[in-house]
Amino acid sequence: MARRSSKIKVFIGLAIVAFAVFQYYSSESTNEFTGETQYVNLTTQEEIAMGLQAAPSMMQQHGGLLQNQQAQDQLDRVGNRLVQSGIAKNTQYQWDFHLLADTQTINAFALPGGQCFITAALYNQLENEDQLAGVIGHEIGHVIARHSAERLEQMKLSQGVVTGASVATEGGGEMAAAITQMVTMKYGRGDELQSDDLGVKMMIDAGYDPYQMIGVMEILAAAGGSNRVPEFQSTHPDPENRIQKIKEAIEKYQ
Repeated sequence: MARRSSKIKVFIGLAIVAFAVFQYYSSESTNEFTGETQYVNLTTQEEIAMGLQAAPSMMQQHGGLLQNQQAQDQLDRVGNRLVQSGIAKNTQYQWDFHLLADTQTINAFALPGGQCFITAALYNQLENEDQLAGVIGHEIGHVIARHSAERLEQMKLSQGVVTGASVATEGGGEMAAAITQMVTMKYGRGDELQSDDLGVKMMIDAGYDPYQMIGVMEILAAAGGSNRVPEFQSTHPDPENRIQKIKEAIEKYQ
């Protein structure tokens, strides 16, 4: 009886894994801006809705918007110039650029659908408008490459694998979770490099100096200090390692 019960658990577990894998790979599509094959079920409008829904919470976490109209106007000008001058112009996304009041966290990020953010802490570190264009171009790159949507689908796949493994065999869930975590971390580093590449292209198309993105990497490296997490254990490549890829992208697009 115990052996039969074990076989049933294995069968159910494998069925769960198979369904998760089927659902993931049945969503295959080609990203028109990167040319890459992706597995995303979300529509553009769903991405926009998700971003708009999450934006107020992200603002709240970072102290709201910075009350500096001149700085916000500059951010809007740079963001819209990048969008209108390059490949992002052909998207249906709703582009909004937010300058957050957080003076402690050096960061910039994007939500699905076109909501882009930069903290005052990072904004105040930037030396010129071209560096601001480098930061925002990178975030626009995340949106048009649909990185957030991809990660959501990967998480759903991972959860299906973990659930199936847990049902099929005791302890299997922990092993599956460790493996899938490594996979999604690797994708995360690739996303950052791809967004750097797209950001460089948009900077060049908009008439900004793409070499100023290297200055942004130097700012990020200095901000991290000597206690940075090793690249292999982080979703973000080490800023020093990204510089070489940025130089290659500049040569490619110029």
